Amino acid sequence: MRELGIPCVLDRLIQQAILQVLQPMFDLTFSEHSHGFRPGRSAHDAAREAHGYLREGRQWVVDVDLEQFFDRVNHDVLMDRLARRIGDARLLRLIRRYLKAGIMAHGVVIERYEGTPQGGPLSPLLANVLLDEVDRELEHRGHAFVRYADDCNVYVRSQRAGERVMEALRHLYGRLRLKVNERKSAVGRLHERQFLGYSFWLDRQGEVKCRVAPKARQAFKRRVRKITRRNGGRSIGAVVADLRAYLPGWKRYFQLAQTPGILADLDGWIRHRLRALQLRQWKNGPTVYRKLRKMGMSHLSAARVAANRRRWWHNAKMHVHFALTTRYYDRIGVPQLAR
Repeated sequence: MRELGIPCVLDRLIQQAILQVLQPMFDLTFSEHSHGFRPGRSAHDAAREAHGYLREGRQWVVDVDLEQFFDRVNHDVLMDRLARRIGDARLLRLIRRYLKAGIMAHGVVIERYEGTPQGGPLSPLLANVLLDEVDRELEHRGHAFVRYADDCNVYVRSQRAGERVMEALRHLYGRLRLKVNERKSAVGRLHERQFLGYSFWLDRQGEVKCRVAPKARQAFKRRVRKITRRNGGRSIGAVVADLRAYLPGWKRYFQLAQTPGILADLDGWIRHRLRALQLRQWKNGPTVYRKLRKMGMSHLSAARVAANRRRWWHNAKMHVHFALTTRYYDRIGVPQLAR
């Protein structure tokens, strides 16, 4: 399915104009614990706030995931909350038209009765308007929490307190016609939950540290495997260019991670894949031998690699690193995560 074009929805320029009017006005009223889609705030701010609560000893996490949030926003509930903030009836009618913009499915227009248009510039702001009601109730009850878009974590000191908060959140979201995803939501210890790609752990001194969550590392490896696949038919230069486009942004996002050893391991794993890819592209034994000798490898080591040329991964783990060194990959522009 796809969203309908301009003839059936508000022109994107009009949406931007509405956003410019509403964003500054609404942003002043939002909770300080809300960080998503707000000027001057970021996922890093949310992760730092979460880290602070954990370091205070609030090491049970109420991790709430809303079921298909942007597809389930109830128009009547949202318009009611907007009407409490906006006195201009014409503006409210424009927003209602935006919400009801149709969806094209197999050539048929389907009218929308819930949810916000995907990718629409107004959708994030409207989500914050709706969820601010829950933020304010959590503040009123004195809870320590962080929200980024529809991801909300509450930090408490015991499992029992966490279960009470979870039940309260089911009720609060229910009033907004939103449903908690029970399969993904849970009350758990700090190391059992993740937030915005980060997770937390206790070191030997009992200090809370931040790391890249296991799921985020798995997603990272899937992406790098796709870039460095050995049957892609691309040159090493093209592969390195894709890595340069992806790795620095990933590194910037996870700059709060306090696990340099894990980043160094990922660097080594990437170079291992590049070595295997290079051997695969050299193909036959004489070429492998000639290239490795040219790069400074001894006759005996180059001959051993060439004799087992089809064992790409095994060879990349052994002698080849004496020729295809870390310095070599630095020289051709492969970014390092741990540096």
